[in-house]
Amino acid sequence: MSQDFEATLDVPVSRETLFAYHDAAGALQRLLPPWEPLAIEHSDQSLRVGSEVRMRGSLLGLPLRYTARHTQYEPPRLFQDVQAEGPFGFWRHDHRFEENGPNASRLIDHIEYGLPAGVVGRWAGAGLAERKLQQMFRYRHRVTLDDLSMQANRPLRPLRIGVSGASGLVGTQLVAMLRMLGHTVDELVRGKAEQDGEIAVWDDAFAADAAGNLAKLRRLDAVIHLAGKPIADQRWTAAVKQQIRSSRVDKTRQLCQRLAELGPDRPDVLLCASASGYYGDRGDQVLTETASPGDGFLTEVAQQWEAACGPAGDAGIRVAQLRFGIVLSPQGGALQKTLLPARFGGGHLGGGKQWWSWIALDDVLGGIYHALVESQVQGPINFVSPQPVTNRQFTKTLAGVLNRPALVPAPAFALRMALGEMADSLLLASVRAVPERLQETGYTFRFADLQSALRHLLGRWPQD
Repeated sequence: MSQDFEATLDVPVSRETLFAYHDAAGALQRLLPPWEPLAIEHSDQSLRVGSEVRMRGSLLGLPLRYTARHTQYEPPRLFQDVQAEGPFGFWRHDHRFEENGPNASRLIDHIEYGLPAGVVGRWAGAGLAERKLQQMFRYRHRVTLDDLSMQANRPLRPLRIGVSGASGLVGTQLVAMLRMLGHTVDELVRGKAEQDGEIAVWDDAFAADAAGNLAKLRRLDAVIHLAGKPIADQRWTAAVKQQIRSSRVDKTRQLCQRLAELGPDRPDVLLCASASGYYGDRGDQVLTETASPGDGFLTEVAQQWEAACGPAGDAGIRVAQLRFGIVLSPQGGALQKTLLPARFGGGHLGGGKQWWSWIALDDVLGGIYHALVESQVQGPINFVSPQPVTNRQFTKTLAGVLNRPALVPAPAFALRMALGEMADSLLLASVRAVPERLQETGYTFRFADLQSALRHLLGRWPQD
């Protein structure tokens, strides 16, 4: 016996644009709910008949593999996929695209599926399957609407954009979104460029084909530099701190020198990652982009990192340094690390009064798009929500979204014993930054308050 599920979304773009968004490379990566324990194992980045996507993960603690095969492809009206391997008895998903007025269209996701184990499977799993589908498409449709509304409200001609750190937490989603919105992305890589869509920028890998790599750099309209050694994966020994510094300062300077050497063929804009760690531990002080730097290792790195962009700015490239706060995603960073303790009643860190300046991953992507569009966006830009919270408020809000108590705090001394200097810089420092420049230049946040951001990222809406 089959079950039916349908979800509908109206968007302010043409049917052709809506279909192209789903037809672009990276669409599945962009629209896969981040709370689901699924990873894309193989995809040929196509919706055409016969193409397949393989994913792996877990369900109720058990290993799970899922393979979808595309069986219909009729742009811009329809594409269809069916389960070739997976947990359902059967699965067929029709993605239908309809015109809905001038520059308006409708997406209809219609799914027919069957649960395994007959009557027992339907009795045990029907409610769970329906709830999972509602969560999935609420997330997917919100992302789709936000991305395409942004494009409709702030059109941007198709650009060729170089992105470093393309495989990181931000870079993976950014590259997918840019391609889905019609832009071409070249990945700036540390090693040798193996294909046309890669550019070797640094050290011997660049020198191995300097002429070819320079030619690729000359065709770029913009560069987004996100690469850098993760700062929270290892205890900060002297060697690790030097690696953190070099991966940001030295590599940024080298990239900017290369861009400056391009002369009139240089890109118009460079967006370079930085960090709200620039401000150091500042208590309750509200920090706009004009605030002075603080003290400590991360402050020093951030200052040198931003200064390393000098050659690009001197060459006439518009440069913006993106001072990222705590980027929220269950797939990495602070939120991923706090989820498990929160599920078991974990509470605030240290005294809990320290301010955490956070930003949802979707607003990082939206803010970057905004920075590409708006020529006023230059210099340091705080990439943080307009509503920073204390760590105590953060843990309490997360616990509420998860329907758990926040009972057991982590004492500062225990954090310092476990993490050393990193504990004071990353967990216990108070940074109350606000996004003055983003808001002055017209950016509207998708998720301004923490609770709505967490519910979106974790698929935990009130009716669930």
